[in-house]
Amino acid sequence: MPTVVTFGEIMLRLATPGFQRFSQAAQFEATFGGGEANVAVSLAYFGHDARFVSRLPEHAIGQAAVDRLRQFGVDTRFVARGGDRVGIYFLETGASQRPSKVIYDRAHSAVSEIEPGDVDWVAAFSGADWFHWTGITPALGDQPRAALRAALDAAKAAGVTVSCDLNYRSKLWTVDQARATMRPLMESVDVCVANEEDADRSLGLTAGETDVEGAELDEAGYARLAERLRGEFGFDAVAITLRESHSASDNGWSAMLLGGAGTAAPLAEPVRSRRYDVRLVDRVGGGDSFAAGLIHGLLTKDEAADALEFAVAASALKQTIPGDLNLTTAAEVEKLAGGSGSGRVER
Repeated sequence: MPTVVTFGEIMLRLATPGFQRFSQAAQFEATFGGGEANVAVSLAYFGHDARFVSRLPEHAIGQAAVDRLRQFGVDTRFVARGGDRVGIYFLETGASQRPSKVIYDRAHSAVSEIEPGDVDWVAAFSGADWFHWTGITPALGDQPRAALRAALDAAKAAGVTVSCDLNYRSKLWTVDQARATMRPLMESVDVCVANEEDADRSLGLTAGETDVEGAELDEAGYARLAERLRGEFGFDAVAITLRESHSASDNGWSAMLLGGAGTAAPLAEPVRSRRYDVRLVDRVGGGDSFAAGLIHGLLTKDEAADALEFAVAASALKQTIPGDLNLTTAAEVEKLAGGSGSGRVER
């Protein structure tokens, strides 16, 4: 199976039990997650050699994060050790008309103080086929930005395909900061993954008359957005996730793809996937599972349309699993993508 490298932050996730509010919780459920780490775990589950690059403290909590990744088959050889803090995020899971809430405590985390020379980037990309990063990493500060630049240069020198999930985070930087940083970085990206908010806030391109909170999608507007993104930045492929937020408990979920990469024959026109009605258990990591599914599909399938269907099915399944991680196998995803979505007990 192909080898994929990801670079970013893994955080300690402290979630209230069930649907409790922060003010109710007497304890928190502790696990780990973070955009690029989530992608690495998904790809390891799909059978890939998945390498995660980051920086973590040498103390017991930093080691617990490393151990968690290893538990699921992720290669952690290129996790630099140093610093004092593991970033934390607190999660309150919403329901019905009450939205979920996230509070970050990640300032001065170990990865935010990473130096480009902390990682042997040539070794990290040795034998690799793909590199994935998200807009969260450069939002962490000047040092992660410099490390990301070094990673992109090494990836391009190694002939590795590069994907980016734009992943705008308003709690980390402003729209102006995001655009000033992200637009120049797009010259090193082959495959762009976005939603309507990310494309606007990170790159300044909009998706027509879409009203996500009103669950109304302007499909033609998304198609034009995909074409504009590819035309302006020269991407080989553009994927746009389409979420219809009926409530915090029920979402419509689909995606659109233009172009292709890897082994998959490209799509000449934007194509929309099958649509799923998802009863949400945990939507955190939903976009990461889509990105991982798309990478797997583009690296292993003959047609980009099939890669898209795999990605959407993978993400639909993840949103039924508590925690950040998509702990589903490729066979389980293929079964759903092939039309088996009844949820009947398997005996």
